[in-house]
Amino acid sequence: MKISITDSVEYIGVNDRTIDLFESQYVVPNGVSYNSYIIKGEKNIVMDTVDKRATNEWVDNLEKSLNGKNADYLVISHLEPDHSANIKLLAQKYPDMQIILNKRTADMMSQFIDIDLSQRYIIVKEAEILEIGNHKLQFFMAPMVHWPEVMVTYLQTEKILFTADAFGKFGTLDTEEDWACEARRYYFNIVGKYGAQVQLLLKKVANLDVKVICPLHGPILDENLEYYINKYDIWSSYKPEDKGILIAYNSIHGNTSKAIEKLEELLKEKGIEKIVVSDLARSDIAEVIEDAFRYDKMIIATPTYDAGLFPTTELFLSELKHKNYQNRKIGIIENGSWAPMAAKCVENILKDMKDINICETIVTIKTKMSQENELEMKKLVEEINS
Repeated sequence: MKISITDSVEYIGVNDRTIDLFESQYVVPNGVSYNSYIIKGEKNIVMDTVDKRATNEWVDNLEKSLNGKNADYLVISHLEPDHSANIKLLAQKYPDMQIILNKRTADMMSQFIDIDLSQRYIIVKEAEILEIGNHKLQFFMAPMVHWPEVMVTYLQTEKILFTADAFGKFGTLDTEEDWACEARRYYFNIVGKYGAQVQLLLKKVANLDVKVICPLHGPILDENLEYYINKYDIWSSYKPEDKGILIAYNSIHGNTSKAIEKLEELLKEKGIEKIVVSDLARSDIAEVIEDAFRYDKMIIATPTYDAGLFPTTELFLSELKHKNYQNRKIGIIENGSWAPMAAKCVENILKDMKDINICETIVTIKTKMSQENELEMKKLVEEINS
């Protein structure tokens, strides 16, 4: 697929609807795009390659765009294989092509490419500007957004920011869907741990005159850029995006599930409009993580299992901890027929997270909801809503 972005910049990436799991773990029902671009002019500059799954279509797109001319430069933004798999092929196809990269990328190249291309390297530093033909490119390092070698490129002459994995999303370019949902799921699961590093990158590029954002996954952003930048600022500073409550639960034999039905009823009676209920054993954990970061409150309801936590509850909480979950209000409901331990286990995980406010009221169910449990639940609803 070839798309003209400006008179001199074209998209030459590929949509992949055959992939089932991105990074072998994230469900992508609408596939994913591997984005690559070409800057055309006195010299032709390729911005990243694509995954090996898309090699043939990408080469075809590239050749059609070049129309018999050579690729003179390749800029490597990110070495992850879904963007670097065709570096060797491109280098062999265009033996005079030079490779623009930073030192960290150069140090890591041999881990991904089995030929020595070092004699063709142009190693750039922070904020360095290269004049190539009739274009000026400026480079900014973006370590841990989301690998240590990542950099972004500002094409001064066209006011385009090539952002590597930042501002990316799941889904092919021809998928019609709201940007924020799949971009949010992508961000918190792929980049979310590194909010401080994203904040640093946002500060580095804040004063650039950017008209177009070109990420390595997802659509090209060329309108209302303040909206996308604001989302990234919220997400990377770990602020709640919306007011609402996520109820994340497990239920072995249905009793905790019935308790959640009552909880949802009580929350609605309090006028809480946005309530998301997720069965952790059956939901896509990546989507539940997305919702946990989106909303300002969460209630965890889980049975005791082997004197500890039900496995998917433990997985969910460990993932939240790994992604730097913070700055939220949490309620806890536990179930245990003879020795309830779930609440204590949940608290032990939450205490290591930053700025987590755990409600004092903990509802302890012994197999089935009792009248006393309903009173406790009403108290919990009052507390989490205060």
